[in-house]
Amino acid sequence: FSFFYLLYTNVLHVSRLLDNNLRLIVYLNDEPGKAMQEEYRDKILKFDSVEKIEFVSRKEAFKRFAKQLKENRDVLKDMPTDFLPPSIEIYPLHSLDAMTRIKRFSDYLETLPGVLKVQYGREWVARFYSFVKLLRIVVVLSGVLLLLTTTFVVGHTIRLTLLSRQRELELLRLVGASNNYIRMPFFLEGALQGLAGSAGGIAALYLLFNWISLRFAISSTSFLPQFTFFSMPVIVAIIAVTTLLCGSGSFSSTKKSLRL
Repeated sequence: FSFFYLLYTNVLHVSRLLDNNLRLIVYLNDEPGKAMQEEYRDKILKFDSVEKIEFVSRKEAFKRFAKQLKENRDVLKDMPTDFLPPSIEIYPLHSLDAMTRIKRFSDYLETLPGVLKVQYGREWVARFYSFVKLLRIVVVLSGVLLLLTTTFVVGHTIRLTLLSRQRELELLRLVGASNNYIRMPFFLEGALQGLAGSAGGIAALYLLFNWISLRFAISSTSFLPQFTFFSMPVIVAIIAVTTLLCGSGSFSSTKKSLRL
């Protein structure tokens, strides 16, 4: 569960970065003048408010392309500076980050006059968000499976312990031990098993996370995001919930087995 939850939190972090950097590029047939730019701006804002609208001329597009090529920019030496189409770069607000809204926005932009194509990595972004939804389902299912498995395993272990210590329990009843007195050691045993298991699992996951981070370390200038481990409150919550589940499972099993 912790592994899938850690993966989900980091993928969710990446999706937020995508939302923040998402832009739609509208390629145009001809370079618009000032009046046409204002017309485009008005029509874009008719759909919804956006964070920024930037018009990119043919020459500016050529400069950007040459900069991206870096040391290979010599291949553009004999190319005209106006061979790339002009474009409009639109940065939507976070209210538009849902895939359904982005798709509708893209379809609307394609209806504007003089538009060649609208690009925003539609297929890749759609697949990524589908993966996020699938991972969310996996996290929920693994959490439910953890709950059921923990209850069953701890309960079964406590039952075996009860069977092996039946004579001791009978003696305790004979000397007048209360129900809570008999239950408490088994509750503590289950809780300690949960505490040790969850803490050990988190420690192992942390070592694995550090190993992967060091092995596939990326520089701070990389376009990839920096992944992070659980915060301390999340670690405490995972350990506390697991400990409580194991203790409760042990208490319930003891109650049923002893009919206390």
